[in-house]
Amino acid sequence: MSSRKPIQYKDAGVNIDEADRAVGFIRSHARKTFTKGVMTDIGSFGAGFSLAGWKKPVLISSADGVGTKIKVAFETGRHNTVGEDLVNHCVNDIAVQGATPLFFLDYFAVGKLNADVAGAVVEGIARGCKANGCALIGGETAEMPGLYKDGEYDLAGFIVGAVEAKQMLTGKDVKAGDVLIGLPSTGLHTNGYSLARKLFFEVAGHKPSTHIPELGCTVADELLKVHRSYLKAIRMLTDAKLLKGAAHITGGGITDNTPRMLPKMLAARIDLASWKIPAVFEWMRATGSVSADDYRRTFNLGVGMILCVGAKQTQKAQAALKKIREPHFVIGEVVKPKRGATHRVIYE
Repeated sequence: MSSRKPIQYKDAGVNIDEADRAVGFIRSHARKTFTKGVMTDIGSFGAGFSLAGWKKPVLISSADGVGTKIKVAFETGRHNTVGEDLVNHCVNDIAVQGATPLFFLDYFAVGKLNADVAGAVVEGIARGCKANGCALIGGETAEMPGLYKDGEYDLAGFIVGAVEAKQMLTGKDVKAGDVLIGLPSTGLHTNGYSLARKLFFEVAGHKPSTHIPELGCTVADELLKVHRSYLKAIRMLTDAKLLKGAAHITGGGITDNTPRMLPKMLAARIDLASWKIPAVFEWMRATGSVSADDYRRTFNLGVGMILCVGAKQTQKAQAALKKIREPHFVIGEVVKPKRGATHRVIYE
């Protein structure tokens, strides 16, 4: 008979009791987001959702992460906003095709599970889901010792939405002469953080607590501003049949994302003087002598969403946006590029 001490899962770095405590937090937050379509409770092997009431729905889905923005959360101990970032990013990704978000699932992976941290992250996810009318119906919390450093985690999400087939935004009706309207971002959103962290922490030598006069806040406050949702504005213009297309300005900036809503033979002319680029972007450009191309393809420059409307419908669209107090600015138009042109976004 062996005299060795029995080895438990906890000895390998996985604490089942802490996991159970985390699940308790998750279940509590998730249930607050449930909508009438939810058919199963948190803890089921698979989550069920009913499409009752839809006529000819097209399901639109997207998966994404928060990227290295979570490194700022690690350094500051502020974990209750990155979940909201995640949800809003995913909501915007499907909203540009006219979809209403139905349900969301998250993936939270960590080396050593801290139920309080996991609870704070999921609190943010639940807050984002509730604000967007989206149910948090499941997910995965994975404790994997040795794969992540203590105090660090990865966060990703998967969203499913629906749109009636005849109302789906495909961009097929976009034509030359249509007007492009920009909606402001709340800072960097969830893109460009690898470069931003290098500029703030390595090049400038700042700490998260450093107050920067040009920004009027600390580095942490600036970098942890929540990625906002544009669902309300998009849904309102879609219902009014005023919206032809939309582009979520994420990785790749205005340069790479605007063409995603345009027919292949068209381009966008963007007037960089039509809006005031927020101070944080200009500070980073100057601090790192960032080239114009990198600057425009890494950051959103203060524009988180671009909407395309017909030239004759511009005033109606602007009046509708003003009614819901959505700040906006006309930033350009759809054009036919010159023969042989390789760029589909033309800056002026």
